[in-house]
Amino acid sequence: MTDNSSNQDRPPSLEVFAQDDGQHYVKLSGCWNLRSLVTAPELNRKISSYAANQNIQWDLNSIEVLDSASALILWKVWGEELPTALQIKPEHQRLFERWQAQEIPEHEPSRYSSSLIIKYSYQLISNFWGQLLQLVTLLGQLVLDIGYLFLHPGNIPWSEISITIYESGVRALGITALVGFLIGIVLSYLSALQLKIFGAEIYIIDILGLSVIRELGPLLAAILVAGRSGSSMTAQIGIMRVTEELDALSAMGISHSLRLILPKVMALTIVLPLIGVWTSSMALIGGMVSAQNTLDISYQQFFLKLPDVVPLINVLIGLLKSAVFGLMIALIACHFGFRIKPNTESLGNETTNSVVAAITVVIMVDAVFAILFMDVGMP
Repeated sequence: MTDNSSNQDRPPSLEVFAQDDGQHYVKLSGCWNLRSLVTAPELNRKISSYAANQNIQWDLNSIEVLDSASALILWKVWGEELPTALQIKPEHQRLFERWQAQEIPEHEPSRYSSSLIIKYSYQLISNFWGQLLQLVTLLGQLVLDIGYLFLHPGNIPWSEISITIYESGVRALGITALVGFLIGIVLSYLSALQLKIFGAEIYIIDILGLSVIRELGPLLAAILVAGRSGSSMTAQIGIMRVTEELDALSAMGISHSLRLILPKVMALTIVLPLIGVWTSSMALIGGMVSAQNTLDISYQQFFLKLPDVVPLINVLIGLLKSAVFGLMIALIACHFGFRIKPNTESLGNETTNSVVAAITVVIMVDAVFAILFMDVGMP
């Protein structure tokens, strides 16, 4: 009885025999797998030298084990074709038939990498430019709709605007209040640790007032609304695309921009400054609580000093920024909503793109405002 485990462990071997007619044949035996060939590198050199002779015969009947890697090595050595005089087992023959049936991919030359980079960059720039043009077209159509509503005030979609204000504004008060309050506590606590070192505890009011009213309050509100309401608007328009409601509106002659885009843009432009004020107020309350506990600054002192260190123009700048944030978030949400194709994969991708693009644009617009009003409103 043959021990199969001992046959599995037999090392690969190569022998050359001479026949009566003067021809030679190569006999392979043992276990031909990748692990065995790694330990016997001289076999590869021998196989290559004998394969150069086109008339030599090959006998593979004595091979106990032959894996795909070893078959591929032999296949490449033979010039990707079987020798004319080959003796092989049927089960091993199928390995070579598989290599015959498919074409082995060649390594792409490295010289094409630069052209691929250029092509990818061109596609990226073209896609960005195309989306920017679509966004400008959307804004232009919005201006035309506003002009139409000035001439026909009875067609203003008050119900859609009020619903959007409730969904994007009233229902966002809880999360914006919580985040604003916590940010105020964190900012006040970290600033107090540094101000104690220099004995300038009273300046905590200046730091909180300017940073929260002018920057953090509107920015936090815009980011939360972009993630919460912006994604909802994009998904809503996308669902209408999937369920063919947009096609039904077009068939009935109802304008998409007048009934879908304009109410969302107007609602966010109105409600986001209010949410920004609400978020700033909660952040100041959180900072005031933290300042009273860490620096022993009373609530009355905080309230009395705050108007002196924060000029009114900073409040107006925060309101203006919030209105622009609301306009951009709604436009971007509607833009990506109309890009959704009638399938669920596109719905998820474009909703994600909408949130990322809205938050990025909000931060960019905030940076532009910071540069333009750098010397305005500073005490």
